[in-house]
Amino acid sequence: MKKKRYSLKDIAKEFGVSSTTISFILNGKAKEKRISEELTNKVLDFTTKINYRPNQLAQSLRTGKSKILVFMVEDIYSRVARIIEDIAYKKGYRVLFCSNDNEDKKSKELINLFRNRQVDGFIIVPSPGIENDIKNLVNDGIPVVLFDRYFPNLNVSHVVAANKQATYTAANNLIQNGYKKILFVTTDVKQTQMLDRRLGYTNAVKEHELSPNVLEISFAEKDREKRRNLFRNKINNTEDFDAIFFATNYLAVSALELLQEEYPEYLQTKGFFSFDDDVLFKLFDPSISAISQPLQRIGEQLMELMLEKLKKKDEEDLIRKIELDCNIQYRSSSLPKT
Repeated sequence: MKKKRYSLKDIAKEFGVSSTTISFILNGKAKEKRISEELTNKVLDFTTKINYRPNQLAQSLRTGKSKILVFMVEDIYSRVARIIEDIAYKKGYRVLFCSNDNEDKKSKELINLFRNRQVDGFIIVPSPGIENDIKNLVNDGIPVVLFDRYFPNLNVSHVVAANKQATYTAANNLIQNGYKKILFVTTDVKQTQMLDRRLGYTNAVKEHELSPNVLEISFAEKDREKRRNLFRNKINNTEDFDAIFFATNYLAVSALELLQEEYPEYLQTKGFFSFDDDVLFKLFDPSISAISQPLQRIGEQLMELMLEKLKKKDEEDLIRKIELDCNIQYRSSSLPKT
């Protein structure tokens, strides 16, 4: 059975006092309001035991201020967010959006913030170090669905793209079209989606008895020019590569712009592929082949799982792990080598 989520009224009933008295104790005003030390200690011990968190939404209604700002962004997740929002709205729910920048500190703060506001459920693109935070949400009976990546040792529902299979298929396409020395450009993030993409590439080249060649660029490196320098150095020190496979579209766009500026001949003589399509890829000459995630289906599956969990909130949680096939856009950059 799921843990009961206590309200201020529930705690007051537990001790046979008013909600106001409990509120004074929890806000450090027991001594000021002449509430006995014995009762104060019992209440504090009890709230610690049940892991009580105040309903900040109710508090905000009293003060007239929520202290929440909305920031709308334009990226792959915002497209999925719109799909989720439309489905949620039809079912009578509102969705709050936020960005964790794949940073643990920010992720933990956001989870605590919205948990204290007693939201009904979480759909999370998790940063690397919040496995225990997710586990605590699930243990407390709060519906959680993970998106894009997951924790292998944590039994939580998730919806992800078939990263390994899609990358394997795309890398095989390059190899079959004559590219035998493929450079794989990725990040140093050790999360499931990035590891699976790298594994798909590695499996493809090894299957053809070729040698993997990988450039890892630090995800923590936010400076665009420093990332370009890392890529430039690799290009200058890598002999005779004939294709580049990018594990993310933001790495691809940055590197392709550099090639266009400093090594324009490479765009005509090398093969290119990227995971995650981008509107800019059609504007390059040649147009860049890319793997597209099925965003519509991802959004629908996320909400299907979440609504299922909300409907059966007081029952044993049903864990579902969904992997969806990607679409591959074959364009000029991966045509047979001449």
